[in-house]
Amino acid sequence: MRSSNPVFSRRGFSRDNGYAGFHTAPQTGGPAAGTQGSPYAGGNPYAQAPANPYANPYGQVQGAPPQAPAGAGRMTMDDVVMRTATTLGILIVTAAIAWATLPVDDANLKRSYGIAIGAGLIAMVLGFVQSFKRKASPPLILAYAACEGVFLGVISSVVDNRIASGAAMQAVIGTMAVFVGVLVAYRAGWIRVNRRFYGFVMAAAMGFLLLMAVNLLFAVFGGGDGLGFRSGGLGIAFGILGVLLGACFLALDFKQVEDGIAYGAPREESWLAAFGLTMTLVWIYMEFLRLIAILQGDN
Repeated sequence: MRSSNPVFSRRGFSRDNGYAGFHTAPQTGGPAAGTQGSPYAGGNPYAQAPANPYANPYGQVQGAPPQAPAGAGRMTMDDVVMRTATTLGILIVTAAIAWATLPVDDANLKRSYGIAIGAGLIAMVLGFVQSFKRKASPPLILAYAACEGVFLGVISSVVDNRIASGAAMQAVIGTMAVFVGVLVAYRAGWIRVNRRFYGFVMAAAMGFLLLMAVNLLFAVFGGGDGLGFRSGGLGIAFGILGVLLGACFLALDFKQVEDGIAYGAPREESWLAAFGLTMTLVWIYMEFLRLIAILQGDN
């Protein structure tokens, strides 16, 4: 199973590619362990899920918590925290630079918008390239964060200075609140990430993105707000839905990190975790920013 977020598809730690899935406990390669948790084992008595390539070769006590193999070069929580902090740090710095150096007054708005759109398109391409690569590329991920920061810096400046004063800080606070809330709920076991959860979130995200794409097409060719999904009452409803979807993808990100550590994934996989978390947080921030702009713009 591939872990994804609302913008890009990215590799998760799943049975399909040798990492832990959302629907099963880590396996260590014994006959009993090999068949446990296989989604096809009930219908085919000969079906056997592939063993975890990072499992302890000496086995694991039945019923014991999953343990990553001993040794250096394995992904840890510290690795994920440091990589995520580095990626987000670069994004924040470039966003601040773009905010300070790209004015959004009437005389410079088109130029600043053009730079922001260019940076956003580059970030999208880099994100797609990394999503389809078999291994994490730190320079690619950091370049993505830098370009995304330029885009967010200009867009945030436009909204904050021309539409809703203080919207950027409110969106940051909202994003942090969602992150902490989902983390607490996930750690407390209130959110259970499994196949059903994954399928529901992916179906909802695909429907959401399809509606937004149709709305964009109507806005481009028909003018105005398209079908109205990004303004007025519908805009508020879809903004709230976008934040909720981002929260669901945060839970998938946390599960990806948990499974990677439990299976002893290579240390470079922590860059993929940081990449996914960064994209999800950007998604939530943008939805908050748009929602605040609509709410304050109507007042």
